[in-house]
Amino acid sequence: MDPIAKLFGLSSKLENLSDDKEKAISGYGYYDWGKSAFETSVTVAILPVWYTYLFLEANGLTTSIGSTTMTADAVWSLVVAISTLFVAIVSPPFGVIADRRLIKKKWLKILTYVGAGATFLLAFAPLLGNASWIWLMVMFLLANVGLNGAGVFYNALLPHLGKEDEMDDISNRAFAYGYLGGGLLLVVHIGLVLGVEADWGIPFCMATAGLWWYGFALFTFMWVPEPPVENEMEKLKFREAARFAVGEVKQTLKDYKAFPTLFLYMLAYFFFIDGINTVTALGGVYGVSVLGVSAFGLMLTILVIQFIAAPFAIVFTKIADRIGTKKALFISIVGWVVLCFAALAFAPLELESHEDYDILYEWNESEERYTVHVSWSAHELAQKVDYEDEEFDEQAWAKQWSYLLPTNNSENQKVDTLEWAWGETEDEPNKVPLDGVANDDISSFIVSVDDTRFSASVDGGVLTGTASVGVDHPTNLGDGSLDFIPIWARSNIWEPLGLTVFLQFMILGCLMGTLLGGSQGLARSIFGQIVPETRSTEFFGFFGFFNKVAAFMGPTLYFFMAVVYDSRVGIFSIAMLLLIGAGLLYRVDIEAGRADARAEDERLRKQLSDSESVCLLYTSPSPRDATLSRMPSSA
Repeated sequence: MDPIAKLFGLSSKLENLSDDKEKAISGYGYYDWGKSAFETSVTVAILPVWYTYLFLEANGLTTSIGSTTMTADAVWSLVVAISTLFVAIVSPPFGVIADRRLIKKKWLKILTYVGAGATFLLAFAPLLGNASWIWLMVMFLLANVGLNGAGVFYNALLPHLGKEDEMDDISNRAFAYGYLGGGLLLVVHIGLVLGVEADWGIPFCMATAGLWWYGFALFTFMWVPEPPVENEMEKLKFREAARFAVGEVKQTLKDYKAFPTLFLYMLAYFFFIDGINTVTALGGVYGVSVLGVSAFGLMLTILVIQFIAAPFAIVFTKIADRIGTKKALFISIVGWVVLCFAALAFAPLELESHEDYDILYEWNESEERYTVHVSWSAHELAQKVDYEDEEFDEQAWAKQWSYLLPTNNSENQKVDTLEWAWGETEDEPNKVPLDGVANDDISSFIVSVDDTRFSASVDGGVLTGTASVGVDHPTNLGDGSLDFIPIWARSNIWEPLGLTVFLQFMILGCLMGTLLGGSQGLARSIFGQIVPETRSTEFFGFFGFFNKVAAFMGPTLYFFMAVVYDSRVGIFSIAMLLLIGAGLLYRVDIEAGRADARAEDERLRKQLSDSESVCLLYTSPSPRDATLSRMPSSA
């Protein structure tokens, strides 16, 4: 039995298999196990923070690219967009060629070498001094191209690994491998980053993520066989191959009526995967900026998601066995809608005790003076210099009241900013004595907090009980269009149960982990069941294209709604995408899709059989018609 099935004690359809098929299915899963190191440790948990630090250290707040001044996050998003768009454009035509040449594993290997190699080379960034952020940007671009490009060929192997009724098991099993493998390495990396104060810590994490990806991919290369090609064509020069591939893709799009179920499913997939990807991509930002979750709480939640998603990917396989793949996927998407509405209802509890506040003034009776310190749960001061007219200038505010605040000059010498001066530990805060400070000054400062995203409280002395919660503080609700939802939930659910925002966010993470493996695995499984086996890479290229375009659309929609309204309206809009996807999925007839795929395979195979006596170069027929191939005669 498969190791993942043994781990969770679950029976499987994939029992009593030949040794070769057992190894092939396990090898397929080990690729997910390996590449997840890049998706978790690199992309989500560590690299963005490291890149931002190196960017600020080298440039300050902004840098100029051409004639455009850009911030660190703008440059990063540009890199992600370029790599994603490149893969999205080339995937469908590249898939056409891969379906007609024995190159699926070859290009999986090449793109893995690019992706894992670039991930390993991230570790060398510190050697480049002020250019280190550029090195990270370039290597991440290459790694992202490698990851997404390899994914097209990796996914295209799925239909060749088993029968239709085995797709759920194989696909979900692979996702379970991924969540478990990525989660295990992430535990090591987080422990290293948080527990070891050494310059080599983060580079070591980058290098080991690349080695992890490459090392486990070797099992895939060794154990998964190259799928046969039934309409093989001769090798072409690059220009001729590209022209042929683009022509085939155009014809596929024109002949969408031949695959009504497949294209309807791809449309449904576009909407619901758009919603799922947006939630997973922006969930951390939403938790920190809107709910006020700490960085430690965020990392812990990421770990929980990984280790819950692994077994539930298998659980959803069992559900699919009982009620069908489509129904199981539909249930998971509805679950994502529920998750979005739950996220709307989450809210930090109102501040009740003095210790709940961010900035704390306390009266020292023996010394007859106030001290001030900052809670470890407080947000860091924004390291920003150039504020727009409509923005609250947080740095100017901090500098104006610096004589009343525990602050230090930023370690980044190129940016004239202040940062909080915390103590060594949460239990030993940095209490700054306020000698010669008038009570009226403290009172005036408390009033100024109203315009910020912080909170302040006074305990003891003549000012005891004086407090303020800023307008942009996570606990301050009432200004948003949908704030009535979290206000009601806080009063009727969270406060009576005593559930802090950390526990609420952990619930969100548990729900996400429960749904993630099932939804992604089943979505891939359905596509593998209704795609023609003889054209799997071509259609998985389209599958990847929709996935990558969705990676643009969902965050863009969220951004627009969040800017025009607020973040909770952004989450609501994502729930609508999921509902549209669920509605379209409901109309998908899986059996009709399977029949269309089988008919296409039979037609193509018959066509090839009738053409055996003719030169294959000129008889690699288009799958959509009975004419000779549209291959250029000059080939």
